[in-house]
Amino acid sequence: MYFTGFADEVSGDIERQIAVTKALGWENIEARSIEGRNITDISDQKFDEVYRKLQAANVKINCFGSAVANWGKSPTSEQDFQRSIEELKRAIPRMQKLGTKMIRGMSFSIPEEDSPKLEEKVIEKLKVMVGLCEEAEILYLHENCMNYFSQSYEHMDRLISKIDSPYFKIVFDTGNPVFSDNRVGDPPYKKQNSWEAYQHLKDKIAYIHIKDGIFLYDVGKTKFTFPGEGDGQVKRILKDLLVRGYDGGISIEPHMGSVYHEQADNVQTPEEYKYNVYVEYGKRLMKMVADIRNTLS
Repeated sequence: MYFTGFADEVSGDIERQIAVTKALGWENIEARSIEGRNITDISDQKFDEVYRKLQAANVKINCFGSAVANWGKSPTSEQDFQRSIEELKRAIPRMQKLGTKMIRGMSFSIPEEDSPKLEEKVIEKLKVMVGLCEEAEILYLHENCMNYFSQSYEHMDRLISKIDSPYFKIVFDTGNPVFSDNRVGDPPYKKQNSWEAYQHLKDKIAYIHIKDGIFLYDVGKTKFTFPGEGDGQVKRILKDLLVRGYDGGISIEPHMGSVYHEQADNVQTPEEYKYNVYVEYGKRLMKMVADIRNTLS
């Protein structure tokens, strides 16, 4: 098992991302944004520069946090589908150069009007993208994050049953169900439950994102917290994973850097705050995992 994280929550600068990773004693970054652009979209020249700096620091990219088929792309748009194909085709040779075996993808946005016919079309599009990954021996990891098949665990169950490939798995984010509607039946919808969703999906989970928070119904937004302080049931899920012999990556995605302006003590700059909160988040997670292991030994 190893720890990693979305270090772009600290900075878009790769050197700063490397620095915060090494401050935690980690060797991996889940790459997403470099200087404001996804790692699939930066120029070849910029990618080569990033590659050299990673090699010099002995830091690896364990997963591409891509925007392939994400919630910003429509399930009914052929243009968005082709954009995702092109993003994936750009990603694969870069992943091969880095030795990266996993890419985070999704299943397009949630439509205003849904139908079984549309669901089948989305599945066919995903099969094409998974096929590209299979040819390159790369895992397409579908995240439970504000996309077509993350509307409920029932949707995810149907997706898993329809794509039969060893190169298609789930990346489960503990915090996403906290603020995601459980879109089953008629509105108004309740929020999803992290533990319930995990229980239904755990046999297909190949990778974990750690996020936690509390949905504030009075203002309609999420307050993101340190792991174990929200409703993401992080400790319960991690304990079950470890009991089941999970030996993959655990990636942090704090989403806490944006709350800098709420801090009463303004001694830290925004950049310092994001760096320090990321390090504190990682340390708390490592302690949680160590404590769980102690109870299991």
